[in-house]
Formats: sequence, structure tokens, C-alpha cells
Amino acid sequence: MQRAHFLPEDRDVDVEAGESLLDAALRGGIAHTHVCGGAARCSTCRVRIVSGAEACATRTRAEERMASRLGFGPEIRLACQTQLTGDVTVRRLVLDPEDAEIVDQARAGAKPRSVGEERRVAILFADIRGFTAFAEALPAYDVIHTLGRYFYRMDAVIRRHGGYVDNYMGDGLMALFGTDDVPDAAGRAVAAGLEMLAAVDELAPYFHAAYGKRFRIGVGIHFGDVVMGPIGPPDYDKITAIGDAVNLASRIEAANKHLETELLVSAETRALLGDRFRFEAKEGVTLPGKAGVHTLFEVCR
Repeated sequence: MQRAHFLPEDRDVDVEAGESLLDAALRGGIAHTHVCGGAARCSTCRVRIVSGAEACATRTRAEERMASRLGFGPEIRLACQTQLTGDVTVRRLVLDPEDAEIVDQARAGAKPRSVGEERRVAILFADIRGFTAFAEALPAYDVIHTLGRYFYRMDAVIRRHGGYVDNYMGDGLMALFGTDDVPDAAGRAVAAGLEMLAAVDELAPYFHAAYGKRFRIGVGIHFGDVVMGPIGPPDYDKITAIGDAVNLASRIEAANKHLETELLVSAETRALLGDRFRFEAKEGVTLPGKAGVHTLFEVCR
């Protein structure tokens, strides 16, 4: 039986043969953060080896990849991957005063929070084309009324197809499909996107009669891996999706502008949909912040 001394808790925990530092800490009642669940897919369980580095087993392949990616020195280890051959002293990394406050709240019995869960979902972004010029020509109250009417209709469409609006951003929105494990998230997202375009067509006469103006929207959809978790201070319960898949969906939506399209989906999304919709390939597309060129697919009405 090995022993690990944890700082800043100043507590000893016995570590069994074949047991990771993380598992030993959790078994010993230490609230050791591990966002990915102990799979070496994040670095939130990292510790600094204060003494006894020679008693730490060689890094696993998964830990080595993370260490190389983030530039860890030999004294920084992932607790979820580290096993012991002797006694050690480790410090759970508290990086700044805000981290320290979070740790203090946890030690004082503050309400625990979920730290995230991986999901494969369909992400839909929608944005009003030319809304800046539209808004500049109207009083602020009319802009709020216009957005309220538009978002009300879009929310109803998204809910009808089993999704929900995760976030509103000015005149844009992000919606998620598949967080409830109901199948066919990609298909439901595309069906919602098509109905959103039709709903804007239906709203056009109303806005033209009221303000003498019309607008169009662009929709982008990608199906991929995200982490669903809470964002913000401990007393803020907003759950959102984070990850490269979200960024890619946003870039795909923005590509509608220069491709002069209305509804674009990624190749990953297209591959899931067979012949259920009519597609037109858009090859050689460059996306800001994304390397190489991409093939996107316009969903035709």
C-alpha cells in the first residue's frame, strides 16, 4: 500500500496497487476535479509532484499525448493516469484566486456542480442577413419587437422538431438537437432548418407591411462531439455546449453569405441523411479559423 499526501488539503490517502491518484483521492473524500471522467481527455485533474517523483509510474500513452499537447514538464501529472510505486506528495493545482475561491466553496460545502458530459449532437446556427441595416433604420423598440416576433416563431419551429434554443446572440441563435438521446438528431435539425426558412417567408409580408423592409436568414448545421456543462459562477445554472463542433457549425452558417446560400450542412451531417433531402455540394470552401478546404452541402428547398 502506497501513500499520497494531498495539498492544499494536507491529507494522507492510501493508494492501492493498480489504483490511480484520482481514484484514491475521490475514495478518500477529496473533491478532485475531473471534467472528462478520468479518461485523459482533459487536464483538469492535473497535479504537481512536490516530492516522490521517482515513485510515479511512467506516463500512459494517453497522458503522454496530453502532456505533449500542453507542454507539461515532468513534475506535472494527470491524476487519472498516475499510479504509484512509493509514497508521494502532490498539490492539486489551484491556478489563481478565482480557482482558490471555487475550491474554498467546495470545501465549505457549497452546492456541487456537474462538470460536463460528452454528447454527440446536431448544432444549428441561424443568423439574420442584413439585420444591421434593418435595425439602423428603425427605432430601438421596433427592433426589439421585430426580434421578439422572429425568435418566437423560430423557437416554436425548433421545439416542434425536438430541439431547443441553447443561446441567443444579437440577431442570431444556436440550437441543439439530440441532447435527449432521441435518435435522428441530424435529420430533425435539417428539417427544422428548412421550416425556419419557410417561416421567415411567412413573416416577410408582416415585416414589409409594418416597416417596408424584408430580411433573410442563413442556417448552418453540423453533427459532432460537444461537452455539455455549466458555464459561469457556481450559482448560475446555465448549461451549454462547448467544443470544436460548435465553432465549426458557426463557421458553416457564416459561409452562407459568400456562397449565396440559405442552408448549409457539413459533410459529417450529409453522410447521415441519405436521400431524405436534396443536396448540392459546395467544394473547396475555406472556413475562417479552420485549416484546409471543406466540402459543404446546400440543402435545397
